[in-house]
Amino acid sequence: SEILFEEYQFASILRTNPGDLSSYYNKQQFPNEECCLVVDSGYSFTHIVPYIHGRRVKDAVMRIDVGGKLLTNHLKEIVSYRQIHVLDETYVMNAAKEDSCYVSLDFDHDMKLAKIESKKRRRDNYDYQIAREYVLPDFTSLRRGYLREIKPLSSSKSEQSSNEQTIVLNNERFSVPEIIFNPSDVGIVQMGLAEAIAHCISLCDESARPWLYRNIVLTGGNVVFPNMKERVENEVRAYAPTDYDVVVRLPDDPISYAWHGGASFGSDQCLSKASVTREEYLEKGNTVCEERYHL
Repeated sequence: SEILFEEYQFASILRTNPGDLSSYYNKQQFPNEECCLVVDSGYSFTHIVPYIHGRRVKDAVMRIDVGGKLLTNHLKEIVSYRQIHVLDETYVMNAAKEDSCYVSLDFDHDMKLAKIESKKRRRDNYDYQIAREYVLPDFTSLRRGYLREIKPLSSSKSEQSSNEQTIVLNNERFSVPEIIFNPSDVGIVQMGLAEAIAHCISLCDESARPWLYRNIVLTGGNVVFPNMKERVENEVRAYAPTDYDVVVRLPDDPISYAWHGGASFGSDQCLSKASVTREEYLEKGNTVCEERYHL
């Protein structure tokens, strides 16, 4: 606050977090919902935050030490061990993760299928359901890699003599996002996403639990993986009481969902009450910020 008010001469500041803004925006879209559970899976962590009547339940907030950075690093390690050294290519492999990975709805079945496909790699006329080639960028003619069907080894000579550098992604496509649901796969002794959601709700008041189960909001970059909404809904349904409805909402743009909440809150009359003005700061100093935001 000292830097903002004294060096940058801000007229007022508001200290908040993405979860609060997501909750506010969700309330704007679904005014009949009294509670919501915000799941924010971003770069470093995955946070699960319950809101009851617009107020965050601090004692029930859960954190999983799994984020996009960990998933990208895990993909780099797998590819470096199995194919080519890419430990220094964070940007490239992060793009590969975003373009190729998806959440499995039946992990055991997909693993069996991937095992079969690994034995029949590049066989002529074989219909690969999981395995794909990822063409790596050369940053001259190709700035970002892309996913494509696997070409058989009997391709034309012109294709074989191409300067393209490729890697084959098979079970990596779904085993990497699986860490979000099973952190123990990489040695993180924590609950998976669905179990953590159920545990978080169990820590809230019993009267609010049905409302929280029926308004689970997914935000952050990791929820963009295909099948994420369906997987969360299926697994949370298994943990929830049978008489509770389970509704998982995936916004059209989950990455900027909190930003839209902030933009919407900017025109709210409550903004002036929640903010600390420059005049208040000059009168009371940093104490007013500590009192207002419970620092």
